[in-house]
Amino acid sequence: MKFENLDAIVDFAIEKEIEAAEFYSDLSKEEAFSGSSKMFAEFANEERKHQKLLEDFKTEGITQSMQEYQLKWITDIKRSDYVVDLEYQKGMAYNEILMLAMKREEKALKLYNDFLDQADTEEGKKLFKILCQEEAKHKLALESMYDDYMAQMGD
Repeated sequence: MKFENLDAIVDFAIEKEIEAAEFYSDLSKEEAFSGSSKMFAEFANEERKHQKLLEDFKTEGITQSMQEYQLKWITDIKRSDYVVDLEYQKGMAYNEILMLAMKREEKALKLYNDFLDQADTEEGKKLFKILCQEEAKHKLALESMYDDYMAQMGD
């Protein structure tokens, strides 16, 4: 996906973060699994933080918090690589919801890596490195939850 400039990329990314926050927020209201409602609400809040990060970047450039952000390698256990795309349906099994969510985070990570490649300023590169790391953390958390749940189920 190619964009005319960094502003267009950031605008598109803001739309994606709003969409992700709504997805997790809706899940948090619909799912009755123990602890999952709270977990999905936390993911929605994380996506809203990403939205704010992008909005702040548009208005202020790299802020102090972005300058101080510590980049580190996030392990990729690659569970989502073996998951097919799913569409949310009310009443889905918990493991299916986790598969759906980790696949979404995989796609978000890929999108931000693509944007990182397209960024033509050091500030833009820093922004997308931060967002790559954030999405990688989400992906790892969901994949770990999936592994833990499947282990509990005897798989």
